[in-house]
Amino acid sequence: VLFASTSPASASRGISCFLIEKGAPGFTVGRKEKKMGLRASDTRELVFKDCCVPRSALLGSLHGGFKIAMSLLDGGRISIGAQAVGIAQAAFEEAVAYAKARKQFGKSISEFQLIQAKIADMAVGIDAARLLVRRAASLLGRGVRCTKEASMAKLFATTTANRVAYDAVQIHGGNGYVREFPVERYFRDARAGEIYEGTSEIQRLIIAREALRARPQ
Repeated sequence: VLFASTSPASASRGISCFLIEKGAPGFTVGRKEKKMGLRASDTRELVFKDCCVPRSALLGSLHGGFKIAMSLLDGGRISIGAQAVGIAQAAFEEAVAYAKARKQFGKSISEFQLIQAKIADMAVGIDAARLLVRRAASLLGRGVRCTKEASMAKLFATTTANRVAYDAVQIHGGNGYVREFPVERYFRDARAGEIYEGTSEIQRLIIAREALRARPQ
């Protein structure tokens, strides 16, 4: 799926959406990007050189691509929020298991109050993130406009995932920094959540715009 400018002078009103078949003349796939995380996801540059596209490849109306792109964002942001909850949950479970098993000064580090404080904050954050994601998903599934709720879910869930993954590495100590333990991967994978489908900074602007637009209850 490709969004391309079909009327440069019209800015966002001049974008169209196309479905480009693999192997189309003039369309090639570039090298695989070497990413910090999410390495199971194949991210590559798409190269178009003298690529002629039939009119039948147009999705929607001509110059109507921006509306299509915007209609996909709420669902995409909810999905990333759900992904972030999953990463956070996995990191949390690893941290809890490690804290119970790791012994220092003759006792499990799970008995140390600073470790318990981290675990408590992780648990609260994950539950709150999960509820925000489920609320947004429920609204989307019922066809209710949920731009603010989707942005809230993505912002909170991805921020939580990064914080939980950070603390999971911290609880592991030096072991959290080596690839033998999975929290190292969760730490890298969580980072992208605050960047794609709109950065955390953009989500805050959207939430503020929606809140300021709403009528007082």
